[in-house]
Amino acid sequence: MDPVGEVSSSAKSKEKLAAPASAKAPPCTLVIFGAHGDLTKRLLMPALYNLTGAGQLNDDFKVIGVDRVEGSDQSWRDELGKTMQEFTTDPNAEFYTPEINKDWWGGLTSRFEYMQADFTNLDQLGQLKQKVTGNAVFYLAVAGRFFGTIVENLGHVGLITQADNAFRRVVIEKPFGSDLESAKELNARILKVLDEGQVYRIDHFLGKETVQNILAMRFGNGVFEPLWRREYVDSVQITACETVGVEGRGAFYEPTGALRDMIPNHLFQLLAMVAMEPPNSFSAETVRNAKEQLFEAIRTITPENAIRGQYTAGKVQGRDVLAYRDSPGVAKDSNTETYVALKLDIDNWRWSGVPFYMRTGKSLTGRLTEVVVHFKQAPFAIFQDTPVDKLSPNNLTLNIQPTQGVTLGISAKIPGPKMDLGGVEMRFRYEDAFKLTPNVGYETLLYDCLTGDETLFQRADNIEAAWRVVDPALKAWAADASGPELYEAGTSGPKGADDLLARDGHAWMPLNRD
Repeated sequence: MDPVGEVSSSAKSKEKLAAPASAKAPPCTLVIFGAHGDLTKRLLMPALYNLTGAGQLNDDFKVIGVDRVEGSDQSWRDELGKTMQEFTTDPNAEFYTPEINKDWWGGLTSRFEYMQADFTNLDQLGQLKQKVTGNAVFYLAVAGRFFGTIVENLGHVGLITQADNAFRRVVIEKPFGSDLESAKELNARILKVLDEGQVYRIDHFLGKETVQNILAMRFGNGVFEPLWRREYVDSVQITACETVGVEGRGAFYEPTGALRDMIPNHLFQLLAMVAMEPPNSFSAETVRNAKEQLFEAIRTITPENAIRGQYTAGKVQGRDVLAYRDSPGVAKDSNTETYVALKLDIDNWRWSGVPFYMRTGKSLTGRLTEVVVHFKQAPFAIFQDTPVDKLSPNNLTLNIQPTQGVTLGISAKIPGPKMDLGGVEMRFRYEDAFKLTPNVGYETLLYDCLTGDETLFQRADNIEAAWRVVDPALKAWAADASGPELYEAGTSGPKGADDLLARDGHAWMPLNRD
């Protein structure tokens, strides 16, 4: 849309709203397997730092970092502190702050202890047991192939047995399995040792305020929900695109690919927020039941509705980008996809006949995560004798990143003697209305895990239902030696993704726009 005007929701003239204070989490020991890993340094530490500043960690909260690397308490603290300081120099980092509060960081790191251990060594895990008493959360910040082994070994040494009113919980990162069969196998291994209530399958997308706002917007405003159905919605687009490539992560990305990395977790969670039936409450099981009902109603993907692409060399925002196949850790004849576009059909009373389109990719022309709800056009007959040749589309955009807010596209009369219309936008932006602080999305999730709130974590059946939908596409691609369609880095993706929508008379929203 080329707006001829804008109606802004800016609250700059008003006092901005701050987040309400929360009670401290209960006392707990957080054990991080993978203490030297990138996830720990770049996401978990900023989240714990923010929780410290917000006063949400108990005075008896402590952290034990576990890894095979030789080190001491102080060397681990120094390594983490160096990474935290790097965040003050990169405004484009996921976590950016002009300076690190020494009191917050010092107070947090004084609770840190490092333990050199191999999680496959039961004797060494037995030594960990002597350090962990009372409440404990075990965070598996390691490669997915180790999840089952660590849980089983924790069970062997008695570290996850709940007794004396003390909880023991395990946080598991994505990807949770690599297809439907492996997800079922991993769930079976874990649930032989743990109760479902002890398992926190984490997806940091659900920690983002703008993602949680989807539920608040849908169910907290009477204006939206009556229109949130097939009678009024024409189609829905869900986008999570990046300008960065694999950036040195080729060895991880090569066996994973864009679909496994993004679709059954991040994008399906966005889909659930947008399309699930209204839950009776925001209790964990009620919300997760609503998600499960939605996933069960989605048709399994057919090959013609699944497009894959892989980027070649090009320029992204003025910088030269190597072809994916020339990246370190990537095979020269790789058929791993770096882009995916899907068309999903939901067979229920609310959404039957409404196509849901998803896309995700790397080394594209713009960085954008959003959901766009396209409403059906108003009747045109009343404007047939006016200068209006077409009506501007009514789109509701849920802006997740980099823009955070909600944008509503409508038609309005252009000032003048004749009835002529132009497209305008009504915008709400988070920074205009609220006091924002640096946030990586893990703060809410860690706090919820410590307090036992499972609402934003995935249940076993949710995971398996998502894999069921995409599994046929993975099998079809594995049998297709032709590989993904190539697209130049710095473009909007492969032509096949445009064709996927064009056959229904639709087109993707541009990646480069405010």
